[in-house]
Amino acid sequence: MYRFPELIEPPAAEPGVVYTVASGDLRQGANQTCWPVQEKLENDLAATLRDLGWSVRRGHDVDPAKGHGFIDSQRAGIEVFKGLPPDAPLIVVEAVWQYSHHVLAGLRSHRGPILIVANWSGQWPGLVGLLNLAGSLTKAGRPYSVLWSEDFTDEWARHGLKTWLESGELTHDTSHVTRLGELPSTPESELGRALARRLATEKAIIGVFDEGCMGMYNAIIDDELLNPLGIYKERLSQSALVAEMHRVGDAEALAVRAWLDEAGLTFHTGADEATELTESQLISQFKMYVAALRIADDFGLDAVGIQYQQGLKDVVPASDLVEGLLNNVERPPVRSRDGSRELYAGRPLPHFNEVDEGVAVDSLITNRVWTAMGLDPATTLHDIRWGEEYEGRFIWVLEISGSVPASHNGGYDKSWSMRQPPMYFPLGGGTLSGVSKPGEIVWSRVFIMDGELHVDLGRASVVELPEEETRRRLDATTPQWPIMHAVLHGVTRNQFMARHRANHLNVAYAHDADSADRALAAKAAAFAELGVHVHLCGISAPVPGGEER
Repeated sequence: MYRFPELIEPPAAEPGVVYTVASGDLRQGANQTCWPVQEKLENDLAATLRDLGWSVRRGHDVDPAKGHGFIDSQRAGIEVFKGLPPDAPLIVVEAVWQYSHHVLAGLRSHRGPILIVANWSGQWPGLVGLLNLAGSLTKAGRPYSVLWSEDFTDEWARHGLKTWLESGELTHDTSHVTRLGELPSTPESELGRALARRLATEKAIIGVFDEGCMGMYNAIIDDELLNPLGIYKERLSQSALVAEMHRVGDAEALAVRAWLDEAGLTFHTGADEATELTESQLISQFKMYVAALRIADDFGLDAVGIQYQQGLKDVVPASDLVEGLLNNVERPPVRSRDGSRELYAGRPLPHFNEVDEGVAVDSLITNRVWTAMGLDPATTLHDIRWGEEYEGRFIWVLEISGSVPASHNGGYDKSWSMRQPPMYFPLGGGTLSGVSKPGEIVWSRVFIMDGELHVDLGRASVVELPEEETRRRLDATTPQWPIMHAVLHGVTRNQFMARHRANHLNVAYAHDADSADRALAAKAAAFAELGVHVHLCGISAPVPGGEER
């Protein structure tokens, strides 16, 4: 006799009832610290939903033993969704950074309408969590809507909620986006095409240290999409990186420190390992820098990505200082094991933080285009953290966890290193921080939509704010991390949030507005030549050939 499994019928949806879930971090300390603000956001949202005539039912309980009410693992998420009506309207409420795979399995099979909401806050990275989950659902092909507000009492957010509750969908203005048309022959377009053909023919390798452990499903590009570009993965273990660190002597690490001291980088150090940046933490980071370059040389890598927060966080200090150094043209020299040659001399080894492979593809193209045009090829990604108006302009706060190339700050003498927050980095480690210099940048994002690779390209100006306003914005976010004050060209706050398909945005500087426009044109041509769908955001010129999206 066969024993057939008993099929448990899921509960039925009830009219006028909306369910909520909250995806959280994998790190319990972060979940506990962030729970009060998450609870407030859920209460604010629930009050507005009830005012609109709907009942709100939380899809999972708060766990008193854990001290929070987040879904904190993939298994927990699967179990939660077993108890939810599959056809009910569902809101994913995010006041924090969240791991998309905690809820992805349930959201993929959920049949009812899905809305992702976040608080508009600098201190709490709900916007970053929303954009990560949105990018993940875009890649998965699951329809969803998004909405953001400080407390969901403003009329714009109330109207958005009402629209979604009544219709099951919410659309925003994305008229700033156009598809790239056929580019005419210009020096920039011909350069981009030539560089793309060379990449596709000669190929490149990206070193992937522990793919996907930051929970960013949207940041993983399958080989079937990557290989036609001429890009291949070398899959590496972070244990190999730690092992190579043990082979680096103290003298080599101290030589890195001496070089950085001479270059003017300021280290804010102390003696308490639990709360301050210490010399031993820095020595470990300098050994990682040497080890990363030697492993990259071993495998002939063209770019490298280290999963800094998960895995390594329990073993060694953070990798952020290492990542910023790798991305800079000018950096401490490292020689091969036999001392016969300098590794990657006079050029950056592009690093894609958190092993975000969309950034890996982007950085490879940017590196080649910017180098060929005589521009600084240093790139970095930033979280789309938050933003506010200042003197009539909306200025974004773009931040990443302490790993910008020093050239973006104006040099090492305008950069500093501070201990990473203990909540995320129990073993500490220094940042490579600063305030991004004023100038003209190209921003971009490579993402997966409809099973194919796409890229959004745009222009922005990095602006200088008064010291007190910069300090206010740092204190409202994460003061240890580098900050960029960015004004996006031709793209409003809500347009950007509605369109962007990732928590990260990649940036590179040009000399001036004209060279930035020309670099964008060459980059667009390179992506188009490789078969990537190119979208221009907020731009009709300088790239000719734009057409309606």
